[in-house]
Amino acid sequence: MSNGENGGRIVKVNVPVHKNEEYQAKVIDLTYEGNGVVKIADFPVFVPNALPGEEVTVRVTKVTRNFALGRVMDWQTKSADRVDVKDKKYIQTGIAPLGHLKYLAQLRFKQHQIEELLAKAHLDGIKVAPTMGMERPYHYRNKAQVPVKLVHGKLETGFYKRGSHTLVPIEDFYIQDPKIDEAIVVVRDLLRKYHVTPYDERTGKGVIRTVMVRRGYYSHEVMVVLVTNTKRLPMKEQIVDGIVAGVPEVKSIVQNINDKRTNKLLGDTDKTLWGKDEIHDQLLGIDFAISPLSFYQVNPQQTERLYQTAIDSAGLDGSQTVIDAYCGIGTISLAVARHAKQVYGVEIVPAAIEDAKHNAKRNGIKNAKFVVGKAEDQFAKWQAAGLKPDVVIVDPPRKGLAESLIEATGEMAPQKVIYVSCNPATLVRDIQRFADVGYHVVKPIQPVDQFPQTTHVESVTVLERTEK
Repeated sequence: MSNGENGGRIVKVNVPVHKNEEYQAKVIDLTYEGNGVVKIADFPVFVPNALPGEEVTVRVTKVTRNFALGRVMDWQTKSADRVDVKDKKYIQTGIAPLGHLKYLAQLRFKQHQIEELLAKAHLDGIKVAPTMGMERPYHYRNKAQVPVKLVHGKLETGFYKRGSHTLVPIEDFYIQDPKIDEAIVVVRDLLRKYHVTPYDERTGKGVIRTVMVRRGYYSHEVMVVLVTNTKRLPMKEQIVDGIVAGVPEVKSIVQNINDKRTNKLLGDTDKTLWGKDEIHDQLLGIDFAISPLSFYQVNPQQTERLYQTAIDSAGLDGSQTVIDAYCGIGTISLAVARHAKQVYGVEIVPAAIEDAKHNAKRNGIKNAKFVVGKAEDQFAKWQAAGLKPDVVIVDPPRKGLAESLIEATGEMAPQKVIYVSCNPATLVRDIQRFADVGYHVVKPIQPVDQFPQTTHVESVTVLERTEK
């Protein structure tokens, strides 16, 4: 028996488990969040750090009307796919929620996620290729944003425990470029040395909120961004000198001012304290300028494989017109422009479109045109203006595509749609919607592991126009 709430009334809910009690169970599945699933009298309990096939003792930590959360107290049997994680912080904080699963099993899990969602939607006929993995599936992230907090009276950098605002101090983040981890420690020690106070979200007081570090995978250029709650950064000159001395590859030191009581990591104001306003890196041989606010893919090695798969799938020979929805700073558009007659990119963020135009100019690419707008609105405008693309490439956020964008695509009637997805659930929904306007999946979906050790999966799907 457990209590639920209904419009202020306490309602008794009959469930077979109770908080703080322990149960013996077998793990039967893994959720898309990477939690093990056990069932007690057919009632699901979600348990971190538990793998299918394992027999465990679970303590229930929370009970709701439809499910419970639990914690493994003991293992009677362990999975052959289990990896012994030396540092539990990676699982606790959600930095590496799949760190306890062998890498080949992680790749199978990601392929299976998409297969399962297709099966639920009665799209079993669509095949999913094995996930494209990394040779070294760690130390891949080229960007870190780490919170700064006072922990037991000491300034610390680290990561929040899952589902909380408790900071776990961490020096080696496991999935980040080690040079970035080293730079964070240099900055942390300087902030300690010069007694810079961390921001306290309860009082709204304090100076330093977050340290962001970016490092070019090919260029090795480093940018350090100090996100402050105040316009003034105390001991600024000494901190800058210390970063320049301690981080040999640094090319840019920026103060970003975020003085609002918000969960947003970055504010709108940047002040370059030293060096350049931006750093550079390459993707598929194209040079990109990256500023503190630029959206730039965090795993360049796998991004190149993801985008190359998308470009190869489009079958371009230099004669096609291509539309790139959600074009960001032009990463896909500019790579495609080398293989197409004309590329049109649309993106809702004005700063990203400025970056895209800047990047096109820097690389001497003249056949790419970028506009600011909501992708679905711009598609309707292009359709009304009679634009006839041969290929449409979409790389939407997790919420997937607006129905109006799918309808406008159907009206423009490109031969192919290449769908780059970061969320299998909305991908499957959108495949069904594309079928309504005459587009069907013509080859196995290709998952790509952009974020090893985590539950996220990207994929490339090729849809072609068939007569309705």
